[in-house]
Amino acid sequence: MTDMKFDQTTISNAVHTKWAGKTVHFAKEVDSTNEWAKKLGKEGAVHGTLAVAEFQSAGKGRLGRRWTAPPGSSIMMTILVRPDFEPQYAPMLTIVMGLSVAQAAQEMGVDTSIKWPNDVVVSRKKICGILTEMSMEENKIRYVVIGVGINVNLEELPEELADKGTSLYLETGKKYDRNMMLASVMEHFEKNYERFVKTCDLSLLQEEYNDMLANYEQPVRILDPLNPYEGIAHGINRKGELIVEKQDGTKVCVSAGEVSVRGLYSYV
Repeated sequence: MTDMKFDQTTISNAVHTKWAGKTVHFAKEVDSTNEWAKKLGKEGAVHGTLAVAEFQSAGKGRLGRRWTAPPGSSIMMTILVRPDFEPQYAPMLTIVMGLSVAQAAQEMGVDTSIKWPNDVVVSRKKICGILTEMSMEENKIRYVVIGVGINVNLEELPEELADKGTSLYLETGKKYDRNMMLASVMEHFEKNYERFVKTCDLSLLQEEYNDMLANYEQPVRILDPLNPYEGIAHGINRKGELIVEKQDGTKVCVSAGEVSVRGLYSYV
């Protein structure tokens, strides 16, 4: 299958949601979809507005890392939401989006799992990066932007990423319709977001998340700068923390902002 057309019209036609991605802004090139979505947010963009670009000249990953991909190969998008909940709950939206992307890839027939907290992985390698940023006004959330980069039809990765990253194409040898993948992510995100806001925690998504968790009941190493240790991961709690049973039988809840986790035998 050759790459299908991918623009504002094809995306809008593919998305069948109530609000997530109902309004689509598309550009051939932007600096970063998160920066663009923030600008739209300041201009009054509605809840669920989606900014999609074919190329990002200054895409951002976590910890300020650069994120670039050749045109035609990836989905680079940012959704803007305007939640009513308190700011401390916003970081959990990264997990909500990670689950949504994993479910969408699974729906495309790809065996997908999640490396805690929100790395979507295929064959133990990462296919997706997510960056969530929040704007506040008088201690209330003005808007949250959730940026997503998915390696869909990428044919090769830079050498430094080849051991940790992959794409749907590299894993399956098939080219995918990015409109369909994007639409599926939006549908899952809308459903997952609505369940999340009912409780402002992950209790209604915990079971589905743990079912997809690559580290579930697996030995992991917690890379705590002060005190690294090993244990068995028992899935997430309602706050999205990873429950790890240490070798002495004590259980700890690991928070994503503080430490990272590695499988004992690979990146996952």
